[in-house]
Amino acid sequence: MTNDFPRSREITSMTTGLPADFRAFHQLHRKAYIDRAMVYLGNHADAEEAVDAAFEQLLRCWPRVLTMENPAAYAWKVMKNRVIDLARARNRGPALLDNATFETAILKDAVDPIAALEESLNLYQAIKKLPERQQDVVILLHCRGYSVAETATHLGITEAGVRSTARYARRRLQQLLAKDNR
Repeated sequence: MTNDFPRSREITSMTTGLPADFRAFHQLHRKAYIDRAMVYLGNHADAEEAVDAAFEQLLRCWPRVLTMENPAAYAWKVMKNRVIDLARARNRGPALLDNATFETAILKDAVDPIAALEESLNLYQAIKKLPERQQDVVILLHCRGYSVAETATHLGITEAGVRSTARYARRRLQQLLAKDNR
């Protein structure tokens, strides 16, 4: 990265000097990007670093991004690639299973926390087996609590696309979990 390029943490607090549409895009998507990166990386600082790098990349080619048919979908892909790059650079794989199971709210109120933990582990193992788009939708909708409209906005797809993908993901998860329970 070049030294004359602003860091995204600086971008977050800057109000001048950057295109207004980029600032709005950054403000709209940054939290969701960090949420998704957290699920993969398992560390907030790493998630911020990867997302910052993605926004830096996007800013460098912002005029070209705006000419694309779907800037949000492109930006989502850039973010995910930066997350994967950071994980590889640190010799780590996805942290979905490592962290998400212990963040499950069910465990706090469970009558049998061990059974709930086992169920949660099975669910997250199954989520890891979903196709990439289905994982994204399930994580944003169900693990992070975004609405269908918010998920569609962040992924750069239609709300109908989110609902359809979620429906297919649920069916696939049911099949995977039924197979594991045999």
